[in-house]
Amino acid sequence: MIVADTNIITYLLLPTSYTSSVDSLYKIDSDWAAPRLWKSEFRNVLALYLRKKIITLEKALQLQDMAESIIDRNEFDISSPQILALIESSNCSSYDCEFIALANQLNIPLVTQDKKILKEFPSRAISVVGFLSSSS
Repeated sequence: MIVADTNIITYLLLPTSYTSSVDSLYKIDSDWAAPRLWKSEFRNVLALYLRKKIITLEKALQLQDMAESIIDRNEFDISSPQILALIESSNCSSYDCEFIALANQLNIPLVTQDKKILKEFPSRAISVVGFLSSSS
């Protein structure tokens, strides 16, 4: 099991330069977890694609359903003290710290492409390529 941040979920479902490597990641470990916050963040991504007319409402609804099925039963609430302690000791946003707090709570890696998270939490966060390299 891994914690996948919202960008990783997005890269799996929408075509990007990371989609191929995230596909490989999903084939290796399809048991993904995320804090409840991920849904709102993912809807913000879909909002951008909708407003730019890149996808239709029907496609956005399909993508939301697909994303929810990936994280199914692996959504977690994170306590504020855990998040605030991480905020105090880093330069990351509270949103980012929710993902790190969950990875800490479950004692599993957070897979992310976010450079700031990777820099601030090198013992818990790992890039897609780093995860793929360590799994082969």
